[in-house]
Amino acid sequence: ISYSAITVKMASWCVRSMRQSYCAVAVHLRVSPRLFCSVAQKKNSKSSSEEDQSPALDEQKSEPAVENSLAEEKARLEEQLKETIDKYKRALADTENLRQRSQKLVEEAKLFGIQSFCKDLLEVADILEKATESVPKEEIKDQNPHLKNLYEGLIMTETQMQKVFRKHGLVKINPVGAKFDPYEHEALFHTPMEGKEPGTVALVTKIGYKLHGRTLRPALVGVAKEAS
Repeated sequence: ISYSAITVKMASWCVRSMRQSYCAVAVHLRVSPRLFCSVAQKKNSKSSSEEDQSPALDEQKSEPAVENSLAEEKARLEEQLKETIDKYKRALADTENLRQRSQKLVEEAKLFGIQSFCKDLLEVADILEKATESVPKEEIKDQNPHLKNLYEGLIMTETQMQKVFRKHGLVKINPVGAKFDPYEHEALFHTPMEGKEPGTVALVTKIGYKLHGRTLRPALVGVAKEAS
């Protein structure tokens, strides 16, 4: 084979090689934009998924804090409610106590509003009692009608007055022989007396009175004591 023939073959071989390389480069260039697009899409999808996941992560992180805040607010409101209920109950109890005290004061005012008036009437009752006691019993005869009528009138007046006293809760205290009570009796003296137990009332010098169970005037008494 001559040198020229070899040269021609080598030239044709080079031309074919160049054509194949050109075709491969062209194919690669046609495929590359698609690869670029897919890579970009993957990056975008990854970034978007990360963006979508970031709020979810933030929400998950913030949920415990919100729950703790709500629990604290609930506890605070429950404590306020407890304090309010306690204050309401206390105020209700104070109001009820005040109502009862006011009602008691009103009832006592009704019962003991006549106390001063009763004290003044006791002096009248004492005078009537002394008047009847001063009349000699042996002088009360039919031969002495004026004294007899006067005595009977005094007795009737005293009886009616005591009836009115009892009607309004005013009763006598005549404690002869009873145990000495400092709330109802006022001791004028202590003296030994036969047949009387020491510490008991031996003598009543002035009748006492009670108004609805409350001592209006203590009885003036003499108290027996042991003989020395």
